[in-house]
This record gives sequence, structure tokens and C-alpha cells, in this order.
Amino acid sequence: MAAVNPYLQVENLTRRVGDRVLFQNVSFGVAEGQRVGLIAQNGTGKSTLLNILAGVDSADEGTVIYRRDLRIGYLPQEPRYPQDLTVIEACFWHGNSTTNLIREYESCLSTPGNPGLQEILDRMDYENAWDYETRSKQILGKLQIHDFQQPLNQLSGGQLKRVALANVLITQPDFLILDEPTNHLDLTMIEWLESYLSHSSMTLLMVTHDRYFLDRVCNEILEMDDNTIYSFKGNYAYYLEKRQERMDATNAMIARAANLYRTELDWMRRMPQARGHKAKYRQDAFYELEKVAKRHIKEEQVRLEVKSAYIGSKIFEAQYVSKAFDKRPRQGLEAQGTEKLVILEDFYYNFSRYEKMGIVGGNGTGKSTFLKMLLGEVEPDKGRFVVGETVRFGYFSQDGMQFDEQMKVIDVIRRVAEYIDLGGGRHLTAMQFLQHFMFSPQQQQSYVYKLSGGERRRLYLCTVLMQNPNFLVLDEPTNDLDIITLQVLEEYLRTFQGCVIVVSHDRYFMDKVVDHLLVFRGEGKVDDFPGNYTQYRDAEEERERQESAEAAERKAKELKQADAPRRQHAQKQYLSFKERKEFEQLEAEIEVLETEKTEIETALSSGAISVDEITRLSKRLPVLNDELDEKSMRWLELAERA
Repeated sequence: MAAVNPYLQVENLTRRVGDRVLFQNVSFGVAEGQRVGLIAQNGTGKSTLLNILAGVDSADEGTVIYRRDLRIGYLPQEPRYPQDLTVIEACFWHGNSTTNLIREYESCLSTPGNPGLQEILDRMDYENAWDYETRSKQILGKLQIHDFQQPLNQLSGGQLKRVALANVLITQPDFLILDEPTNHLDLTMIEWLESYLSHSSMTLLMVTHDRYFLDRVCNEILEMDDNTIYSFKGNYAYYLEKRQERMDATNAMIARAANLYRTELDWMRRMPQARGHKAKYRQDAFYELEKVAKRHIKEEQVRLEVKSAYIGSKIFEAQYVSKAFDKRPRQGLEAQGTEKLVILEDFYYNFSRYEKMGIVGGNGTGKSTFLKMLLGEVEPDKGRFVVGETVRFGYFSQDGMQFDEQMKVIDVIRRVAEYIDLGGGRHLTAMQFLQHFMFSPQQQQSYVYKLSGGERRRLYLCTVLMQNPNFLVLDEPTNDLDIITLQVLEEYLRTFQGCVIVVSHDRYFMDKVVDHLLVFRGEGKVDDFPGNYTQYRDAEEERERQESAEAAERKAKELKQADAPRRQHAQKQYLSFKERKEFEQLEAEIEVLETEKTEIETALSSGAISVDEITRLSKRLPVLNDELDEKSMRWLELAERA
């Protein structure tokens, strides 16, 4: 599958880990301007493949060829930096000549006496590095990285991933390789990154489970399945449609082969010893036919309706709960009093039976803390959670995945339960339940230490569901899960006969699973929205449009009101016919200019536009202000006599 005007060409790539083949004879290309999403099941080597493409790892066989002089940027799933660096130093750690110059400048400023500063300033001017640094700090700000001098050893894993993302975007490579770029981003950051990449000219190859992100950013999907690469020239929605067509065609082929196989099997039993060339040829063809007839589509969906434990009408009641934490001052700053980070303030909520609630909000607004208070792991400062007696929680936490590495996968589940009740006297064994979540019988007999990160995450999910709870509390369950697993989990939760609370940044997942949202806005403010995430975003955009229009209207009224006293006392001089026409025209022109100004200011503060667009609008804004001032002064002059 050669690419036209290729940036990257991969030929017959094979990688094994021990006796396990991750992928074999994989070939594909990425051309200039393509934005490619790579989809595959956990454990098939997606991250290993990206590491090989980035030169971090090596293949057992095959070749990777890039176009000469191509600038490549890579965001690994788990970035690593020297821990003695600061945030700003890390952001320019892997870069180009400009980023190296900025690192040199930052280092000079922090050195007593600033040796060689003038020479560095001259080079900064020559390479236009000032704009580069400003844009860099804007990107860091969009990713909620504000303390540029904070040491890396004070950052969480999620914060470090965001620093690495900023680093790779700042370098503006020709070809950008991203491994799960939306992990550890809140919804606002994801939507900003989505817009940034959509408007960028960079060529992309990415692995992500975020299906809306794939749909809106990518123009081609590559699927790795059964050691074969399938290419779909379109976004994720197009891929789903064409993939289903492929699966239907494959199933039809298997069905035809199975029918013919039964006929040939009867012949083989009657003719155990091939006689003659034709019989030998037919016998060889039989074995090839057998391979096709015994193929299975791995992702056949079996509806799993588990009977959860009985849950009464009393679920939980949050009785005027308040919670706050002391904010940690930045390093080197003295705390002026004790500033509080407010999570909840007199929050009341009565949770209903069979509710499926989603929780959204920015990082640090208290979503995970809310769950821990509900589960009794964190005490409120005031108020309490009253939980019904029949409630049995199943909790999937961000940091709860702990296994004995030497245990077999099946034994991990059997330690929880031997089977799960389906109701009506039916049940699923631990082995059958694992198969539903795509652990093959061979994998179940393998050891935990052999599992990939995504497979471990999936196993942890199975241990939670196998407890047969009637109230699932899921904190970021979608991180590191492949799309196929997400589809199985979505179907499971959709038919789950109990209560669900989900904290997730996966918008597609939230739309599929929840029926309303708690929106954590920060500073203790929590809104209850009756709908899914897409409906919430539509409502938010409409609210923002109305607020912008109302602000423009208020400003126009204030301008007129401020001029009213002067107009009342002015000597009345009637306008000529020409001036009256000019006056009416000015009112219309000023309104148009005010609207344009509001739109530009909104766009510049949104972070959802390209660098070229930021430059264009920044040049337009002062010209617009001058024109608006000129017309407003003329309008005031004519208004005195109107």
C-alpha cells in the first residue's frame, strides 16, 4: 500500500515478543497532508509499532523509510524526561534550532550576570524566536501548564504527558506521531487540541480511542487486524460503515466455505488415500478450504445482560455537602494566608434508582474527590452522604489496578468469582466472561506480566464487573482501552440493571452511556444538565452566543446613554438630507463593526484557531478599532443634531 508523495513507507514489518507475534509483514504508507488514525485491539502492538516508527524501538524484520530531511515529532504514551528539568526546559528538550535557542535564552536569564545575553538576543531577533516563545507559552496555557519554572519531579503523570504534548506541538514538525494524545486531557483541552490539529498543515499518524477525535481530525483510518492492514479513505464514521461491509462480506465467504467444506469433508472421509494427481490437488485444496471455513470474526457482539444484585429505591442522598482543600503555593512563594480550593459548597442531590449519570469538568474541579466522598474514602468538611442499605458499589478507579504479576489471567478473575449470574437460572463462568471481553482461552492461561497496558486495564475492568455490583462507579474507565473493548463496555452499561456514575473525557462514550450530567465548573459550583454531552455542548455554545450578543447590545446602549446629557443641552441644528443618510448609514456600519470585533475577540481567546488565523486576526483588530473610533466620533457629532 504505497503512499503518493510519501512521507513514510513501511514494508513487511514484523515484531515478536518471546513466542508471541505482535504483527507480521505489515506494510503501509503515509503521504504528505494525510491525517491517519491507527486502530487495533489492545495487545496487537500499536505502541510498539509507533516506537519503531519513531526510532525508539526496532523491528525483527522489515523496513521503515522516511522522506529525506523530514522533521518528525513523536508523543509516546509514557514520555520520559530528566527529572531535574523545569517545565519550560522540558518543553524545549526535544526540538529544532529555534527551541534550542530559546532554551539557551531561558538558561542565560537564570544565570547570574546573564553572560552572552546580547549575542543571544541578536540571534533571537534574527530567527524570530520571540513570536515562537509567545506561541509556545500560549499552547502551554491551553493545556493548563502555567508555572513554567515548576520542576518536573513535582508533576503528576498526567501533567507530564501534557508537557510532552506541548513540546511536540511547539516544534511544529512536518510529520507528527501521537500515541493516545487525549489521555489526561480534560474536555476543554481535547476540544482545543481537536481544533488545533484540524486547522494544522502537519501530517499526522495517531493512535487514539477517542472516536469523536478520530472522526473530526483524521481523513484516513488504518485498521490492524489478524496481521493485516486495512485502509479506509475517510473519517471514523466512514470507517465504521466500510468495516461492517467488509465483515459482512467475510462472514458470507466463511458461510459459503463452510457449506463446501461439509461436502469436501465427506469426500475426504470416503477417500482417505489420495490416488492420482487430481485427487492430490483436491486434497490440498481441502486443507486451504478448511482454514477459511474455521475462521471466526473475533468481534462478533454477543449481548451480555447480567442480572445485577437487587437495589432498593433508596440509593444515595448528598445532604448539603461541602469540601475544600488548601491550595499549595508555587515553589519559592510565601503563602499569603490560606487559599482554599473549593470542591463542593452546600451541595444537595438525591440520586434516583437506575440513574446513569456522567460527571464532566476541568482537571482539578473535584470529580474524583466527589466519587471518593460517595464511597466513604474521603470525609466531607460539612454535610454527609447517606447511602441505601441495598447498594453494592463496584468501583473502577484511576489508580486501583494492582495485580500479582505471576498469576494467570483466569485465576485473577476466579479470585473474585467463579461465575456471574445472568438471571433465569443462567450464568457465565469466569472463562466465558473473560472471552466476552476478548481474552481468548490462550490469553486466559497466560500470565499477567505478559499483558500490555491496555489489556491490564481491561482485566481490571473485568474484576470490577465480576463482583456483580448494582451500582457502578467508574473513574476514567476509557483510558487505554481499545475501541472494540469500549463498544463492549458501552453495550454492557446500556443494558446494566443498576445505577451508574461515570467520570470520563470520552465524549462518544458519554453520549452512548449516560442520560444526564453533573457539570463541575470549579469553585464549588456544580450544575445538573438533563442530557448527554453533545446536547450539553450545544446548549453551552448557544449560551455563549447569547451572552456575546447581549454584551454587544449593552455596550451600544451604554455608549448612547453616556452621550444623552450632552445631546440634551446642545444647540439643536437639524441635519441635512445628506447628513441624515450618513447618520443612518453610520449606525448600521458601527453595529457591523462591533459584531466583527466581538467575534474576533472571542476567536482569539478560544484557542480553537490556527496560528495563521491568530496572526491575521491580530493584525485586523487594531485597524478595526481605529475604524470604529472614527465612525463612532462622527456618529456622536451627527447625533447631537439628530
